[in-house]
Amino acid sequence: MNRTNPYGYFSEQNDSCRIRMKQGQNMAGFPIGIIFIETVWYPYVPGNVANGYTYPFPVRLEPVRGLTCQALFDAASGVEEKVLEACIRLEKAGVRAISGACGFFGHYQKQIAGQLSVPVALSSLLQIPWILPLIKSGQRIGVLTAQKDSLTDALLENCGVTESMRERLIIRDLGHEPEFSAITEGRGSFDNGAVRDEVVSKAVEIVREDPAVGAFLLECSDMPPYAYAVQAATGKPVYDFITMIRWLCMGVTQTPYCGFL
Repeated sequence: MNRTNPYGYFSEQNDSCRIRMKQGQNMAGFPIGIIFIETVWYPYVPGNVANGYTYPFPVRLEPVRGLTCQALFDAASGVEEKVLEACIRLEKAGVRAISGACGFFGHYQKQIAGQLSVPVALSSLLQIPWILPLIKSGQRIGVLTAQKDSLTDALLENCGVTESMRERLIIRDLGHEPEFSAITEGRGSFDNGAVRDEVVSKAVEIVREDPAVGAFLLECSDMPPYAYAVQAATGKPVYDFITMIRWLCMGVTQTPYCGFL
């Protein structure tokens, strides 16, 4: 251990040591970096991955320059290079781990994780292999996504979701709903209550179809603001980007325990 260069936690116990920074790094204290789609237009309400008030810790947001929703959904040519460039900018800025603000960044999970020196969790879909062992073997996960047709087997496989796991998923999308479509179409505004009701309605629909659903995963970075409402309506555990990012942050920001015995 290099005791002259603390990994992260700075306290009165180590504030007299010699500290260093990477050349070119001109800020500090952002444990999590988040890449997001640059060319979108809609409100980022609290709970959204791209809203800073969502987190109890600092996050550094970085756009994937020139990226559109549909290009990411389609894993279009040239997108991987843009995603990698954005992640490298965050790594150089000194973040401890990197996530994404769209589940479809999972197209590039393995490729990007293999090229960076910090932990990478680009897609909320990475949680599927974590959730399945938590529920009964006969239960399934309800997955709510922005665009079901783009949630391909290749995307899921790149996020560690095997064929046998995919058989335990019930997937529904909201991209064509009257208000939620304002997000994917970039209409600049939406009725927040109506979006909430659309998300909840899809979740309830899944439970009616299969009462044995054991948990929900919200793929889309715009759905966490409604996770509470989904849980209240279904009585099921709900996982989303924020549960993953909080977990990711805990691993890179461990602090000493203290108190009275």
